Amino acid sequence: MSLRLLIADDHTLLRAGIRSLLERTFPDIDVQEASDGTEMLAMAAATPPDIALVDITMPGLNGIDAAQRLRDSCPDCKVVMLSMHQDDMQVVRAMRAGAHGYLLKDAAVAELGLALDAVRRGQVYLSRDLSAAVRDMVVTGQPAEPDPLARLSPRQREVLQLIAEGQGTKEIAYRLGLSAKTVETHRKDLMARLDIHDVAGLTRFAVRHGLTTVDT
Repeated sequence: MSLRLLIADDHTLLRAGIRSLLERTFPDIDVQEASDGTEMLAMAAATPPDIALVDITMPGLNGIDAAQRLRDSCPDCKVVMLSMHQDDMQVVRAMRAGAHGYLLKDAAVAELGLALDAVRRGQVYLSRDLSAAVRDMVVTGQPAEPDPLARLSPRQREVLQLIAEGQGTKEIAYRLGLSAKTVETHRKDLMARLDIHDVAGLTRFAVRHGLTTVDT
C-alpha cells in the first residue's frame, strides 16, 4: 500500500536525512518536504498526505498550531510530531492539537518506522523515551500545571510568535493578511492578557513556553 508523507521541518539536512531513510524503509512512499508550518498547510491543501511528520519549533507558524489547522482542513491526515521537547506541557499540547503520535528527535532510527506504522493503523504512538508520568498526562489530557498558552487564541499565538521572532507590525500584517491596526490591537491584547508590557517580555514568554527558539 502506497504512503503519502509530508515532512515539515526548517532544517534542510534533517529533512533530507529523514526522506532518505524513509525511502529505503518504505518501498512505495511519496515524500514531500515543507520548511515551515505555513508551507506545510499549503502543500497539504494541494496534495493531502496520509501522514505529516511535523517539527514543533518552526519559524512563522510552529508545528503545534500548524497541526491544529491541518486537523481542521484535512481531517483524514494523521500527524506525528517530531521534537526535542519531552516536557509534559509540550506533549499534551501537541496531542490536544490533534497529533496522533509524538516522536523525539533523538529516538532510534527503527522507532520512526514503528511510529509511522502505528499511526497508519489508527493507533496513537508515544516515543519510548517519554516518561510514564508524561504518558499518563496524555491519557488524561491534563499536564501537571495549567498551560499558559491556553489563555491565547490561535491568532494571538501566531502574532506572539512572530513578535518574538523579531517581525515588525507591517511585516506581521503582510504575512498574516491583516491590517497594521489589527496587529497592534493583538499586541495590546497580548500584553494585557499576559500582564507583560514590553516586546522583550513577550519574547521571553514565547521562548519559555516553546513557541519559538528565536534562533531561526
